[in-house]
Amino acid sequence: MLIDFHTHAFPEKLASRAIGVLAERANMVPETDGTISALLSRMDEWHVDRAVVLNIATNAHQQSKVNQFAIDTLRAHGDRLTPLGSIYPIDSAAELGRLDEMDLLADAGIPGLKLHPDYMEHFLDDPAYTPILDRAAEMGMFVVLHTGMDVYSPDCIHATPDMIRTVLRRHPKLNLICAHYGGNCLWDTVEEKIAGERCYIDISMGVKMGLSVEQARRILLRHDPDRILFGSDCPWGDVPGNLAFLEAMRLPAKLVDKILYKNACTLLKL
Repeated sequence: MLIDFHTHAFPEKLASRAIGVLAERANMVPETDGTISALLSRMDEWHVDRAVVLNIATNAHQQSKVNQFAIDTLRAHGDRLTPLGSIYPIDSAAELGRLDEMDLLADAGIPGLKLHPDYMEHFLDDPAYTPILDRAAEMGMFVVLHTGMDVYSPDCIHATPDMIRTVLRRHPKLNLICAHYGGNCLWDTVEEKIAGERCYIDISMGVKMGLSVEQARRILLRHDPDRILFGSDCPWGDVPGNLAFLEAMRLPAKLVDKILYKNACTLLKL
């Protein structure tokens, strides 16, 4: 069994434009055209049983549409896809009403949220995230977080390992999932400060972003074996490349099974 905990897709009408803009900015050739149907086709090709689709509200006005897309995706493809919602940071008491959408998401069966501090243009330790993370912990929703460098703002990292540690201390009951090992392109700092922390990590993009097999192995062996997840970051990454990278680490078979699907099954209550 294989569960990909890190994929992206967009509404049919927006996919072409969104993928085009992001591909040009990242200087990457995408693995899909950004649609749900293309993601499902890749899953078939790559023998992926289930994928978590990470939706991101990049501004407050977009939030409701993003969350409705998540709900619609779950209704149409819940047998294979687990879409997540997103809540834009809360900058004032007047904006607290946007948290109500978390109840709508939970009622629809959406198990978690995706936050992307770079696209949201708020540093992770900004108090604007506190109401969201408090509510998520209270509701039992997990939160997937982009960490480390992103091509959107390569010279200004909005979620560093130190910020992650601050958030973990502030929210001890929160299930926080840090994409890209906990710090894309910050591999030495990840090994020093994230490996062994109380967060989950996914293993997406390391193979494409300069992480060595040896260092990846050290990070994973130091981390809680029950808190490591497989991820491809499709359409920006691919499953075969990430599987080959994982295989090259020569990890114990029991740990590999946890990474490929068992830990995800526990989180997703499958």
